[in-house]
Amino acid sequence: MARPVLGLSRPFSSPSYRSKACHLESLSVSLPDYPTLFWVTAVLAIILIGVSKAGFGGGVGAIATPLMALTIPVADAAAILLPLLIVADIFSLRHYWGVWDRRSLRTMLPGALVGIALGAAFFGFFSDNERILKVGLGVISLVFVAYQAFRTLILGKLAEAHPPDSAGVALGAAAGFTSTLAHAGGPPATMYLLPQKLPRHIFVGTNVIFFFTLNLVKLIPYAFLGLLRVGNLTTILVLAPLAYVGVTLGVFLNKRFSDRWFNVLIYTMLFITGMELITGRSIIHWFAGR
Repeated sequence: MARPVLGLSRPFSSPSYRSKACHLESLSVSLPDYPTLFWVTAVLAIILIGVSKAGFGGGVGAIATPLMALTIPVADAAAILLPLLIVADIFSLRHYWGVWDRRSLRTMLPGALVGIALGAAFFGFFSDNERILKVGLGVISLVFVAYQAFRTLILGKLAEAHPPDSAGVALGAAAGFTSTLAHAGGPPATMYLLPQKLPRHIFVGTNVIFFFTLNLVKLIPYAFLGLLRVGNLTTILVLAPLAYVGVTLGVFLNKRFSDRWFNVLIYTMLFITGMELITGRSIIHWFAGR
């Protein structure tokens, strides 16, 4: 018979103590069993998000989801990044509260909500087909690269045409869809907002509140689809400080360097990442025909 410890009336080996211990053990939280390479890509992805939020490198944060999806499921990559993006949005929103174009928001947000619903449906329908999700993410990555390559030409043509409200709704839907899958809704939003010839601070503020709203709404389908798991939340807490590191680095780079070659490097990486997601093979093997 086990002896009482420290005057307790029941020994630790009793059924009630064992059940309590098991209950506490079940409440313990541990990090998901992701491969080591995931942590390498995650660190780089979060830092790049911070750099982008600091205004250096434009939309380089778009590489975050594709980069992480090379090592973990697409849904996990998107779910881990969403809360981090919301935190970054809150910091940005402090500087642009009330500084936005309400007409543009009224035009784009209804379409964006439809796009989020379509993106969530895509996630849900193909939840058991990781290959389709990776190909879809890879295609979005390549479209993003193509947009950046022809950005000046595209925006110049749109500025001449001055997109109507119907285009704003459609581009809002595109932003909602790509943002739900890849957190990369920037190009469609820019294609509508830039031709509006808004003052720079209002343009930036409109972008900030638009994507902050989208990211908050995306929490609903992400939760409904079961993407916001406890294991992911612990990963988020571990990675969160890196967002601050990225912002600090972005501010430093913004004051001292041009982002031209930085953008070339990042979009080259995004192109390679997109090709790997689509083909399912390393880019080295892809070029070698193996």
